[in-house]
Amino acid sequence: MASAALIIWGCAACTTLENTPVDAGLVEAEQAFDEGRRLEEAGRYVDAMPLIERALKLREAAHGESHLEVASCLHLLGVIHLKRGDHGRAEQYLQRAFAIREAALGGGHPDNAASMSSLADLHMSLGRFERAEPLYGRALAIRESVLGKNHPDVAAALNDLAEVYASMGHYARAEPLYARALEIQESVLGKSHPDIANSLSSLARLYVRQGDYARAEPLFERAHAISEAALGENHPDVARSLHNLANIYLEQEKSDKAEPLYERAIAIRRASLGENHPLVASSLNNLAILYKWKDDYVRARQLYERALEIRELSLGKNHPDVAPSLQNLANLSMRLGDYTRAEPLYERALEIREATLSQNHPDIAQSLNDLARVHLAKRNLAEALPLLERAFALQEGHLRQESFGFSEARLSSVLDHLRSGEEYLYALVRAYPNNAHAQRLALSAALLRKGRSVEEVAHTSRIIYRGLGQADREAYERLRTLRTQLAELSLARPGSLSSGDHQQRIQELTRQGDALEADLARRSAPLRALFELPPPGVLVERVAKALPGDGALVEFVSYEDSPLVPRPGSSHTETPSEPRYLALLLFADGRTEAIDLGPAAPIDRAVQRLHEAIEHRYVSYQSRARALHALVFRPLMPSIGKVRRLFLSPDGQLALVPFAALHDGRQFLADGIDITYLTSGKDLLPRFEGISPVQSVVVLADPAFGPVPDSSSAKNEGDPSTTERSAFIERFFPILRSEAVDRPWPPLPGTRQEAEAIQRMLPQAQVLMGPAATKAALLRLATPGVLHIATHGFVGEGNAPNVTRAVHSFGAAGEASPSHLPADPLLRSGLVLASSARFRREDSLVTALELAGLDLWGTQLVVLSACDTGRGDIKPGQGVYGLRRALMVAGAQTLVTSLWKVNDKTTHQLMENYYGHLLAGQGRGAALRSAMRELRQKKPHPYYWAPFIAIGQDKPLQGLVPSAGVRSTP
Repeated sequence: MASAALIIWGCAACTTLENTPVDAGLVEAEQAFDEGRRLEEAGRYVDAMPLIERALKLREAAHGESHLEVASCLHLLGVIHLKRGDHGRAEQYLQRAFAIREAALGGGHPDNAASMSSLADLHMSLGRFERAEPLYGRALAIRESVLGKNHPDVAAALNDLAEVYASMGHYARAEPLYARALEIQESVLGKSHPDIANSLSSLARLYVRQGDYARAEPLFERAHAISEAALGENHPDVARSLHNLANIYLEQEKSDKAEPLYERAIAIRRASLGENHPLVASSLNNLAILYKWKDDYVRARQLYERALEIRELSLGKNHPDVAPSLQNLANLSMRLGDYTRAEPLYERALEIREATLSQNHPDIAQSLNDLARVHLAKRNLAEALPLLERAFALQEGHLRQESFGFSEARLSSVLDHLRSGEEYLYALVRAYPNNAHAQRLALSAALLRKGRSVEEVAHTSRIIYRGLGQADREAYERLRTLRTQLAELSLARPGSLSSGDHQQRIQELTRQGDALEADLARRSAPLRALFELPPPGVLVERVAKALPGDGALVEFVSYEDSPLVPRPGSSHTETPSEPRYLALLLFADGRTEAIDLGPAAPIDRAVQRLHEAIEHRYVSYQSRARALHALVFRPLMPSIGKVRRLFLSPDGQLALVPFAALHDGRQFLADGIDITYLTSGKDLLPRFEGISPVQSVVVLADPAFGPVPDSSSAKNEGDPSTTERSAFIERFFPILRSEAVDRPWPPLPGTRQEAEAIQRMLPQAQVLMGPAATKAALLRLATPGVLHIATHGFVGEGNAPNVTRAVHSFGAAGEASPSHLPADPLLRSGLVLASSARFRREDSLVTALELAGLDLWGTQLVVLSACDTGRGDIKPGQGVYGLRRALMVAGAQTLVTSLWKVNDKTTHQLMENYYGHLLAGQGRGAALRSAMRELRQKKPHPYYWAPFIAIGQDKPLQGLVPSAGVRSTP
């Protein structure tokens, strides 16, 4: 809200514009005004009011009622009444002050901007956001014009405008304004000014609205420290910082830390603002939430009811802030099983929000979901489903509106925040598996949300490379350079930096990258909007029409299953939840089915056991393949019937399953069904026909890693029959390895044979081998039609919260401790290319983060012929974070990637056969299936024939006609 310091403009103006004789009355008025303003700034509003009223009376007597000094008194009185919650008197004073100033000064004076801001503050307090926005906008324009773009008052105006956007649910519009305001204030006022605390709190509240508590907490803590140091322990602004800090602790269920802060905030607010102020109600309301979480329902209800009473008295019964009080009382009634009492409270909260908030505001969706829960508690599914459907549509509309301005990290955080609502729909269809409406609603959620962050970031990349101008492409090149710097720093020792400084530098580069990525997302927003997905109501039908007649889509969903309605009287901490898997089926004729696959733990264990059997070449692998088949595929078979083409969109640990190698006791799944892997079923929709497929072919293989040491450990490293295309993660992250393993990587002669075979079939291919197969060459590539990379791969899988459920990640990280790996999974996955020196990691290691910046829009096929290139950190709903994600973000139509360490020799044979089938006109997935069947005749163990999967389009390659004149680079 507008700073009271802006009122100084009124006094400065009146001494400049008027030549009033100084007499005793005016001297007294000036003294009273100055002292009243000082008390107002100290939060002592009751003491300030009589002094300002005395100054007003004296000035009106001396100058009349239309003088600018009179306007200054009126304005300050209006601000005080507004802060005390007396909106009627505040509006009278502020309107009078504005009228005087506009008549005397004209429209473009800073004092008018102050009046506009305060009137907008009034509208904000009353929930009239549409009236506040233009006033804040005009105030900002005046201040920028008169004061310059870097004045503290401009920062205050930016904060105000951001606040109204945030209140309207326009988070992407608010965040850059908050950030710019903070930047101005820190550069002009220093980092300890009270105004900094206000900006920090505003930005932190925005993060809380989006569920990003980790980013919000340190901002709230810093804001509180500044406020208390600058203003003293009993200032109203200190109460605000205490309240905010308590809120973030409460959101993280740290009730012991939150409770004393709420109590302090309430005491300060009661003393400075009075018992019936809306801010007192806010703190009482949140303290009641805390008591509810502690199962003290009696005290919670008392405080909820008192907060509602204050809000209705001070704000009116239809103010937006009344809705949360109604909602909280209804939530308490729901917890106690009193559904009859809850329903009218939810209905009234919804009515208020629909009347006062913007169309896609997330609070409306929340009210719809709450009301649906009442109907479900009463076993009235028919009434609940339309409400849930409308709520999901509103959330989707808000997500589309906001995602245009987010970096990938911010978008991921928002999707996490929305995840509980999405999972509620999956729990609903488990409870009502035969209800077609529930099936379609859950399937719409899966189609829209699975892989959403990949899609949004990929759209930004596409627009930058294909739709924006030179300046935007240059900005994207800066982002790519920054990512390379971040990768090199993450892979390197601290050197002359301390460990703390090294980590701080990594965090700073990450922050810069996020900011630049968000800016590029905003620039690309208008063009990205042209390629929006169909709305939820028609998406299922569109995807069904895209399926072939003999095909079906299987959307596997990994989710946290919870009761649809809490058990009456149950504790907040007793709400049970369980990770489960669900399969949502869609057929070409539009039919849907939902099949509960059961708890995640046994399925994840079966996935792990199958991987173990395959990677270690156990003879008993078939029993494990049958066990996993029984858990995840046999339940689908009655529904699938005669379908012979399955489009699978795995989730959770199922993203690491080679479905072709599952066994039903008679045959492998690959023997009876053609499988195509998708990130999401929405990938079947034609959305980017304007991008022409490229026909060139580029192969990187057999990079020159350096000399192999003469030691027993290297005895078999050049034998393609035993060599695997993987590199232990310890080699790349110095904190995990000693000098003993600080050695070059073994050569891969099979990759050279692989590249030469491809070149024989495609003479026009540009083949980079040996010292020419460098990171620089790869990152400088013009868009290829086919990109084939055969080398060592590396992956370090983390154990961040929510990455996997029920079973710890398993993969190629050896004995590495995930806590020592970079936080970003795209920095823990990559490829090893040629090095000009023994250990110049910056020259030879290319991370997934860097590969995500390639221009592959028009690239028909990317083949990562290396170990573990399909692995990484797993995030339910958002897929595998690693190389496979990076190449899809970069624009690849189809990606062939591996699920375990692959054998050098047999991989060469598999790939040679694969390209033969591609050039014979088979689809990109079909050709891989043919090559796998051929290799299986020679090598029946799936370790050899089943490591690769093809994700994405299964169309034949276009335009690859052999031509002469391109020679191999040795």
